[in-house]
Amino acid sequence: MGIYIIIILLTKIFGKRSFSKMSSFDFACTIAIGSIIASTLLSKSVSLFEGVFGLTTIYVLQGITAYLRRFQFFRNIVDNEPLFLMKNDQILWENLKKAQVTEGDLRAKLREANVLKLSEVKAVIFETTCDISVLHSSEELSVDDWLIKDVLDL
Repeated sequence: MGIYIIIILLTKIFGKRSFSKMSSFDFACTIAIGSIIASTLLSKSVSLFEGVFGLTTIYVLQGITAYLRRFQFFRNIVDNEPLFLMKNDQILWENLKKAQVTEGDLRAKLREANVLKLSEVKAVIFETTCDISVLHSSEELSVDDWLIKDVLDL
């Protein structure tokens, strides 16, 4: 029971990022948190204090990492980089392979975004969280450079 109270308190203190859409680092931290909780609850050899210490350590690491993500060098170490999957109506097949996204996955995301014609697509981006963003419009607009500033072209 105590470990549940601690996990709620630590999540309140360190924010919801712990369980939001995750980067690779955040995913690893979430797995570690689950492992610590399980060990604390199920193992007689792990005390509540040791579980709380382990959880606190992971949360502090996440907090430090969130702060250090402000610096590009560190962000490159812990986060994936966004990647174009489509530019305008052109599918970037090599980038699909690199992101391990199938043609079917791409079609599903386009349908989800209510794209009716490929000519509406301005950009499809594989995000750092492994989400796929679809920027589209039926109007003759271009995407602001600021929105795609850090996206890999390859």
